[in-house]
Amino acid sequence: LALIAVLVIACPCALGLATPTAIMAGMGKGAENGILIKDADSLERAKRITAIVLDKTGTITEGKPEVVDALGLDDGDLAGVLLAIESRSEHPLAEAVTRYLHAHGTHHAPAVEGFESLTGKGVKAAVNGNTWFVGNRRLLEENDVSIDGDFREKERAWQEAARTIVWVADGQRVRAAITIADRIKPSAVQAIARLKDAGIKVYMQTGDARRTAQAVAQEVGIEDFRSEVLPKDKAAFVMGLQQQGHVVAMVGDGINDSEALAKADVSIAMGHGSDIAMDVARMTLITTDLNAIPRAITLSRKTVGLIRQNLFWAFIYNVLGIPIAAGVLYPINGFLLDPMIAGAAMALSSVSVVSNSLRLRWARLDH
Repeated sequence: LALIAVLVIACPCALGLATPTAIMAGMGKGAENGILIKDADSLERAKRITAIVLDKTGTITEGKPEVVDALGLDDGDLAGVLLAIESRSEHPLAEAVTRYLHAHGTHHAPAVEGFESLTGKGVKAAVNGNTWFVGNRRLLEENDVSIDGDFREKERAWQEAARTIVWVADGQRVRAAITIADRIKPSAVQAIARLKDAGIKVYMQTGDARRTAQAVAQEVGIEDFRSEVLPKDKAAFVMGLQQQGHVVAMVGDGINDSEALAKADVSIAMGHGSDIAMDVARMTLITTDLNAIPRAITLSRKTVGLIRQNLFWAFIYNVLGIPIAAGVLYPINGFLLDPMIAGAAMALSSVSVVSNSLRLRWARLDH
């Protein structure tokens, strides 16, 4: 009877259920809150995050850029050239410019004879035998393009208003400038404050000019930001934080963020972003609410806590039950554990583990 009781009560079902039931409950809870988790490893790592890097456009901001001002586009021929070039680009800012030009009556575009996309800078194109540059200030500086006084006077005011500037230049000087605004998400300030309260260092990276980046960072409460960064710079920054001993999370939505997402310990993509970003990332937020990021970290902590509780209950039944089933009490009081009772105890251990995991369904993630 003692032999049978030991074999019955020692069945490791509860031990086998301890981790997967908690993981399944955690992933289900995440899906209910707009957090799609691809693997258990990311869910476990999220609780150990010490630094998080946020892309600006499409992550902190809504990712719906709109042209708010333009200077130098009164020339219909210049507007046509710009339409021709931007129509070839798939960048969200180019789409905003194209919509603006159509809305203001520019529909005819000459043929583009050469088109080159310069990652993190803009584009270079040939139209009617002339070379044109459309992009940021770095593109102009690298090609020795001059900026006249009228544009310089406007530049500072635009940047301090957190506007992104798209410069239009021929091979020698700036011919036009367009300013684009992208509203900050209503949830950004609260989400960043929650991350900082949890002891996590928050960084922002963007390809925008320094003053524009600074204006956005100040508005959302981020002290440490990087401006005018290229995709390789984003990845290098993530790796630099890792070398300092941080467990790093990267949050982004575009192709430019994919390399940094791949390098991060925990990679989080915005669901409205590019397919490649969502493919690389191990977590995807299907909501625009940035509070989903601290919720994901809270979910990770609660899930790992459940796994530890489950393992405790799985072990405690065996630690206490097996000696009793083996007859440790028999010499003392003549008690022997009945195999039927042993079977009930074994089943109860599995039920307790599963029931404990299901408690996660009612857990709150906003505190």
